[in-house]
Amino acid sequence: MKGSLERMVPEEIVQAIRERSNIVLFTHTHPDGDALGSLLALASILESIGKTVFCYLEEPVSHLYDFLPETERAQTRLEKYRTFRQSAAGDILAIALDCGDCDRLGENKGEFLKETSFLVIDHHQSHEDFGTARWVDATRSSTGEMVYELALALGAAVDKNCAFNLYVAICTDTGSFRYECTSARTMHIVGELLKAGVRPDTVAGYLYDNYSRERLKLLEMALGSVELSHDGQIAFMHVSQKMLDDSGASIEDLEGFINFPRSLKVVKVAALIKESGSGHVAVSLRAKGQCNVSEVAKKFKGGGHRNAAGFRCSGKNVGQVIEELRTVLARALENDDHDQAGHC
Repeated sequence: MKGSLERMVPEEIVQAIRERSNIVLFTHTHPDGDALGSLLALASILESIGKTVFCYLEEPVSHLYDFLPETERAQTRLEKYRTFRQSAAGDILAIALDCGDCDRLGENKGEFLKETSFLVIDHHQSHEDFGTARWVDATRSSTGEMVYELALALGAAVDKNCAFNLYVAICTDTGSFRYECTSARTMHIVGELLKAGVRPDTVAGYLYDNYSRERLKLLEMALGSVELSHDGQIAFMHVSQKMLDDSGASIEDLEGFINFPRSLKVVKVAALIKESGSGHVAVSLRAKGQCNVSEVAKKFKGGGHRNAAGFRCSGKNVGQVIEELRTVLARALENDDHDQAGHC
């Protein structure tokens, strides 16, 4: 008997998968642990029920996640996707995982969205609809959690490798189960993944004991840039292209850095501003519940969750972005303080 905590997967999602023999999986650009773990796990789940699966990534798997089982499934050559699509002869379904909007599919989104059957599975609060059918649930801890539910709905087995990938997906998007998105259902699913053979200590070693000298040097530089504002409630950290060059680290090495300024006791919201060589500035926002950073990110045409969001912009330098963000975040915190006072 299935657990009482299980929540239903929309029937149209299950039916669409059952009706197609060939399935192509996408996720967002610069994929994180949830995106990659969900992609690889769903590929395994679908193959276990007899589907032919193609996984597409815009860029190779980051060295931070090359420990994930079966990363060889992920293909980055567009020609291979086109060949797969042609061989399917119309019997094909596309599924986008962990994409809050279609732009996150990358530079080839226009070609991907031509698929006549296109499912979207996502948990972002700021999700903007695309595709032909959607399962969007902002109450979920992660897309990995949703993929597990889908496996149950399909009657598919979750083997050890699949369980490992799902655990990484859930663990990374919950901040190792520290964020408020972690629910009783989340922990129930994690328990089932442990029963399948996942060892938390092994995963933790891969995720958190993985610094190179270059990454540690970059962290030293980034910590030196931390600036507090608004009576210490807002923390800014920035990383320039020069810092990346001088440290020898890559942009992928920044993952998790934002948790350092966020960990300061007085800080309510932290921002990591990253300069890329392509002239873009990317911003990651993290809060502790006192500020809805998803709404803040929307003002800059970004999005995400209440406590974790981000956006990208061009034509501005790091200093300009920080000053604009300082004003918006201060106003958001003031509004939140006012709202809380009104409920006392």
